[in-house]
Amino acid sequence: VQLQASGGGLAQAGGSLRLSCAASDRTFSGGAMGWFRQAPGKEREFVAVMRWSIGRTYYADSVKGRFTISRDNAKNTVYLQMNTLKPEDTAVYYCAGRRTWIVNIASMMSPQEYGSWGQGTQVTVSS
Repeated sequence: VQLQASGGGLAQAGGSLRLSCAASDRTFSGGAMGWFRQAPGKEREFVAVMRWSIGRTYYADSVKGRFTISRDNAKNTVYLQMNTLKPEDTAVYYCAGRRTWIVNIASMMSPQEYGSWGQGTQVTVSS
């Protein structure tokens, strides 16, 4: 399966951006698709994930209330709407997919549990 991410770019603080990630097939319908990010010199960190079968979502505390993960089932696509952006949101954003869901949500927030990754898209927020 391939993940194709798009969107991102440059925004001012307080602005909005939308990321998209299309999967080449329905491989993740029994698992999850989500977003991680990696800032320079930092480890890749969890942003948001959606359990595909029921549409339940989970967010990192740092983005809760500002970011929204959503999906288009017919297009095998997951979106990340990012509002009220902050300079600290600047990072390369990666979409990821996992074929099965892990009940322990902490595991679903770990990048090590994901076997499929998109190519990454840069998000830069200026102050």
